[in-house]
Amino acid sequence: MRQRSRKLIGTVLLLVFVIFWALFGMLVAQGRVVELPGYGRFLVFLFLGMVWVLPAGLLIRWMARKDSKIN
Repeated sequence: MRQRSRKLIGTVLLLVFVIFWALFGMLVAQGRVVELPGYGRFLVFLFLGMVWVLPAGLLIRWMARKDSKIN
């Protein structure tokens, strides 16, 4: 697969993932998180804010791979 195609697919997947993750975070925030003390809410939102970086980073690394030369 060419890098150009990977970037198109990756961009669409990344947008879908970020929208899904934001909606998931809002769902969690409306749940029992509001009943937690301040430090508990901080830890939950810190976790939610940092975890999406791992799959997004893997996707970006896949998108940035150079094209393989086929002889």
